Amino acid sequence: MRLKADTKTVFLSAAAAIAIACAVMWTLYSSANKEHAGLVAQRVELTALKQDFLSLKSSVGAVESRKSLTKVQGIAQAVDEVFSSIGLADKVKSVKSGGVVEKEYGAQEEAEVQVEKVSMNEMANIFYRIRNAPMILTIKRATVKTSFDDPTLLNISMTLTLVKPK
Repeated sequence: MRLKADTKTVFLSAAAAIAIACAVMWTLYSSANKEHAGLVAQRVELTALKQDFLSLKSSVGAVESRKSLTKVQGIAQAVDEVFSSIGLADKVKSVKSGGVVEKEYGAQEEAEVQVEKVSMNEMANIFYRIRNAPMILTIKRATVKTSFDDPTLLNISMTLTLVKPK
């Protein structure tokens, strides 16, 4: 009889040990699954950040390459370069300098430019040429009105900013 009781205790203790081992293994498995899911989410987020970084890097590189293409002395020369390259230098009626503001990366020079009697196609060419100028030239504000003499022509008043790096 004693042998039967010892065998029962051995089987019960073995079953308890197996149950405890299974519980520990299940806990480790569950913990590893949670950690894996967290790492997958981090990888997805890092991939998205990588794409954002590469996009930003390419746009900064494009601006960086533009700043060294031509050396202009001021906003008036930049405006003259842009408008003479498309043959509209005679349509620029005034360039009023707004002054220079020193920033940590360089100097910003503003000017109020008035262009009179241009067609819609010429206006598109002006905006395209300003955007793709070989210098950092931006439009802060633009107002387009029809010409008093000929309603098919337009008068443009815009504020341009030239950024000159240090």
